[in-house]
Amino acid sequence: MRLTIATPDALLLEQDGVVSLRAEDESGTFGIMAGHVPFLTALTPSVVSWRDENGREKHCAVRGGLLTVRDGQQIAIATRQAFLGDDIARLEDKLRAGIAAAEESERTERVAAAQMQAAAIRRIMGLLRPGLAGPGRRGAP
Repeated sequence: MRLTIATPDALLLEQDGVVSLRAEDESGTFGIMAGHVPFLTALTPSVVSWRDENGREKHCAVRGGLLTVRDGQQIAIATRQAFLGDDIARLEDKLRAGIAAAEESERTERVAAAQMQAAAIRRIMGLLRPGLAGPGRRGAP
């Protein structure tokens, strides 16, 4: 089978010769082998593992995403963020750190957006209420 893993920034992996793959969605862990029926699922943040035709196991931590199986031979994973590696424990730590950093960044962006929205509303209210207009503003004496 052919495995493709992509993020918005890069095509992280294209590998032929994948014999089996393990991944996780909301219902739990599942496996895919050659000939699998067409399939689409939303992955949870987890480590995806696969075995190649030489018996080597490989891993990729994903921050959620979509997994599709086409023609029983094509597996594609689209994810926001992914880390390739050989050590599962390290990948899980990296995934947790990446999720925490992304959540903090999103929180900071939400606060900044709320502050801008509040400032815009105050400005609009100042312009619409004649009694609140100060010197140099419309409606001021």
